[in-house]
Formats: sequence, structure tokens, C-alpha cells
Amino acid sequence: MSKHLLNQPTLSHDHNDNHDHSHGGSVATKFYFIGLVLFLVGLVIGSELWSSILYLITLGLSGYQIIIEGFLDSFRQTVKKRKLTPNIHILMTLAAVGAVIIGEYREAALLILIFAGAHYLEDYAKSKSKKEITSLLKLNPTNARRIKADGDIEMVEVTELKIGDRLSILNGDQIPTDGIVLSGSSSVDQSSITGESIPVEKFEDDVLFGSTINGTGTMTMEVTKDSSDTVISKIIELVSQTQNNVSRTAALIKRVEPIYVNVVLMLTPFFFLLGFYILQWSAYESFYRTMVFLIATSPCALAATDIPATLSSISNLAKRGVLFKGGSYLSNLADLKAVAFDKTGTLTTGKPVVTDTYSAEELTDEQLEDFIQLIVSMESKSNHPLAQAILNFYDMVSPYELEVENVIGVGLLAQADGTTYKIGKPTSYKKISDVLQKQTRIFEEEGKTVVYFGSEEEVLLLLAIQDIPKETSMEAIQYLKEQHIHTIMITGDAKRTGEAIGRTLGIDEVRGNVMPEEKANIITELKQKYPVIAMVGDGVNDAPALVAADIGIAMGDGTDIAIDVADAVLMKNDLMKFSYTHRVAKKLRRIVIQNIFIALAVVVFLVIVNLTGNIDMTSAVIIHEGSTLIVIFNGLRMLKEV
Repeated sequence: MSKHLLNQPTLSHDHNDNHDHSHGGSVATKFYFIGLVLFLVGLVIGSELWSSILYLITLGLSGYQIIIEGFLDSFRQTVKKRKLTPNIHILMTLAAVGAVIIGEYREAALLILIFAGAHYLEDYAKSKSKKEITSLLKLNPTNARRIKADGDIEMVEVTELKIGDRLSILNGDQIPTDGIVLSGSSSVDQSSITGESIPVEKFEDDVLFGSTINGTGTMTMEVTKDSSDTVISKIIELVSQTQNNVSRTAALIKRVEPIYVNVVLMLTPFFFLLGFYILQWSAYESFYRTMVFLIATSPCALAATDIPATLSSISNLAKRGVLFKGGSYLSNLADLKAVAFDKTGTLTTGKPVVTDTYSAEELTDEQLEDFIQLIVSMESKSNHPLAQAILNFYDMVSPYELEVENVIGVGLLAQADGTTYKIGKPTSYKKISDVLQKQTRIFEEEGKTVVYFGSEEEVLLLLAIQDIPKETSMEAIQYLKEQHIHTIMITGDAKRTGEAIGRTLGIDEVRGNVMPEEKANIITELKQKYPVIAMVGDGVNDAPALVAADIGIAMGDGTDIAIDVADAVLMKNDLMKFSYTHRVAKKLRRIVIQNIFIALAVVVFLVIVNLTGNIDMTSAVIIHEGSTLIVIFNGLRMLKEV
């Protein structure tokens, strides 16, 4: 992650967009309201001359931003692209100028007032949809309490912190950076990172995230990451990228918009000639209705069909711990046909647990207790992941001091009461009863690793250990099946182990014994059959596959590189968040289609009633801008929980 993350990026508003309705400038805002007051004065004074003068001043002041964007931005874009590139505002500006030419000063002023006012509301609505995203940029901590070598505490900038520094965290503090707890305990509000609403208890050796909020306890922590590599820094980078990545629909509208405006400008004189010569309108009426035609065909609502809804959706997801790098990836998710999952840490907990114990011989309670304590005492001398699973399973049993030998290829050996005991894999035993062999096969077919405990003569107890599926994984897979989305598990584990987990979860297809470099090839192969495929993973070995997929989704507890290359991140390792995201994407698609229909229907309606002479300029502006606001507020519905 580059160092520029330390300087909090701002969410830019692209002023090169053909329809940038930014009215944030204080000068334009003041001019608008001065113009509004003058218009109201013009309505009530008795002098027609002074009313006309006030209407013209209103046109200049309230239309200040519209006119600049209409002519200057169109000119700049035309020069830049070396072809005529007009924007939406030029249509409204020309309509207002046309109204002035025919002496409809009040209509011209009212047109600009309503048009500009509607876009103030539009910008307000858009800002609401960005609220959740923008607020993330304010989360990056700036100061930290660093503990010096002599125990004194100094306040320093977060950017000065180094890996290994010790920090003091007091009650209510914002945790400055990522690290681990050295001492103390507290509850920490991690909602800014994971979306969890309930504070998480933190104890010694637990991981802390920068920007999260400490509760009432106090802790000492050790810095484990450079401030540019913290989770919150990566989140900010993701957030910044969302502003420059729009959906295919939005991108298409942006490309088509100047073409559309050019077509309208070319049709305008033909519309005048149609009215004057064929429909037998007077010159005045033909010109008037031509101005209404410009208003009716302005694609303001069409331009707002996608982006506010998409930003609202991304805000909705950000609030719930799902971050997207841009609207295009979220939009693609609505067309999802297949999902490939990494197994360990994605579908499963990533931590093996003892699932079953079995004994071929009847053991008394006393014998069983003695053997279990012996197993715990032996495993306490091992650092193998399976040993930790056994110790966690028997966490109420205390080990005693015992000399243990770790023999490679065999297992653990120890002497107790004159007998040599061994813990090892099945192949380390020569004599195994048929009953135990049968039970071993049953467990192994279920994808479990079997560990034997016994003396040199016989196996006394076997333990079945497995990296178990998460409960949320089962629910997520069930949801995908209901949506007729094909599911694939890609794992480096033995095919039998993978298939056992796959059966438990109800996964459609399992690819086992996969080398890390093969994962991306499998995704490429699957893309031939499934047009839109997502990959969900958390490890370094998943990074190439995440890039190869149409949508790469990283688990928040995964490696930094997986998060860096992914298109989206589930900050909490909960696949139900993925199901929720798919529901959001599908609803977003429906709303965008609704918006496009509304925008086009209003244009067609206004053109028809204008041709029949059943609408005036004021009504056209109100209906036209009303459709823009309907589209905007329809998009804002995506802020609500789906």
C-alpha cells in the first residue's frame, strides 16, 4: 500500500463530467437566492418594465452556474475532444435564451429557477448517498500515546509510529493503528471496520484495528503494521477508488449523453419547421414549442438513473462491513452465474477442531480420564496445529509434567507407569483392529483427519479432527442455490476431504488437490461456461484467482495482498454478507431499470403533449425536473436495508 494513504484522500467530484451539477460554490449559491428574491419582487410590483428587468437579472444570477456549465464546459470539452461535445445544461440555457428572444422574460427566469433549484436538491440527494462512504475518510487516527523506554508517555503523530512501538490505550481512545494487545483488556467498538454493532472483548494477544474505539478498559498494545498498511488505510484506498469506477450503465450513459444532446440540437430546427409549415403553427408558437421541446428532451433524469442509486448501494454495504472498489463490480454481481470459493478460512473456520472420539474397547471412566490427561500432557509439548485442536477440545483438563519425544514420521512418544504411549497418524501403527480400521475409513470419507492414541501394542482411542464449515457458509450456499448460481470449491486439500466439506455445505462442484498457481487457470476455464463468475478467498494463493474472476471478493481477515487485488472486501468473515450483497446488487439493477423507464417515459410524454399543444413551458419544466427528482429519490431507497 503506497504512502499516499497517510494523506487522507478526498472524494473528488469530477468536473469533467458532461453533466456535473456541482453547485457547491458559495458565490453561485448566493447568486441563486438573490435571483430568487428578485424574481418574487418582480411578480408583485406593478411596473411591467421593472418586472422584466428583474426577471432578466434573475436569469443571469440564478442561472450563473447553469450558463457557465452550459457554454464554457461544452466549449472546453469540445476543444479537449476535438469534436462538438455539448452537455445537458446547454439545452436548458438555449431554452431560456429562446424564451427571452420571444419576450417571455418571466418564463425564462422561472425555467432557470426551477432547473437550478432542482439540481441543488439533486446534489443534496447525491451527498446523502455518499455520507457513509465519506465518513470513513474521517476515521483515520492522527495521534498516539507512545510509551518510551523509560516508561514515560509521549504524544506522537500516527505517521511517526514504527513496528514494535508500545502504545498506551486509555478508555474512550481511538486505537491509533493495527497491533496486538500486550496487557490489559477492554471491549472495542469495531463497527468502523467489520460492521459489527456489538463491541468485541479484547484480551492479551488479541488483534486491534486502527480507527476502532476503545471502551472503558485500558490496554497496552504493540504496533504490528506501518500506518500506511493498516486495515483502515486499505479501506480508505478502496473508498477513494469507488469514485472513479462507475457501472456499465453509468459509463454507457456518459458516452451516449453528448451524442444525445447533439441529436436534440440537430432536431431542434426541424421541430420548428415541422410546427411552422406542417402543423400550421404561428412563428411565435413554433418557436415557443421548440423551446419546450429543448426542455422536454433534456436527459437530466436519464443522467441520474444510475450513479445516485449505485452510490447509495455502496453506502448501504459500507455501513454493513462490505466495501466495493466501484460501481461496476457491484453492477456485475447482479448477473452472477457462478461463485468459486477457497475452502480454508473462507468456507471453513480455518482452525481445526476435534469433532469425534472413538474407542474400540470399553474403557472405565477412570481409565478414560487418565488417558485424556496423558494425551493433553503429551500434546502440550507439541506446536502442531492438530495439537492445539486437541488441547482446545480438552481445555478443562490440566497437563502434568512429562518428557515427550517428537519422532518425525511417527508422532509423539512418552513413558507413563512403565508403558510407552504414542500419539500419531494411523500409518504409525502396525496392528489395528478391523473395527478401528472401519471407523477410520468412515471418518476419513467425511473429510476428517484421524489421530490415534495408544500403547505400542494397541490403539486405545482415536480422535477425528476437521476444519469445520462455518454456519454462515451453509446459509450462504443455500441462498446461492435458491438463486440458481453454480457453486465451486477450490482447495489444495485432498479431493476426498474437499468433497466431504462440499457435501456438508451442498456445494455443486469441488476441485481438490489444486496447487496455488492452478487456481487462476481454473477460474479462466470456468469463465468459458459461466459468463460472470466471482471468486471468494482470503490467502496469498488466492490473489491470482481473485484477479482472474469477474468479481474478486476478499475476506477481511485475509492477507493484505488478497485485499489489495480484490474488487470487494467482506470486512467480517461472514459469507451471509456476500448473500446480502447479491440481494443489494439485484435490487439496484431493478431500480436502475425503473429509473431509465421513468426518465424515457417522461421525455416521450412531454414531446407528445408539446406536439398537441397541451403544455406550456412552466409545466414542462416542473414535470421534467420532477422526473429527475423522482429518479434521484428512487435511487436513494438503496440506502435502506434490503
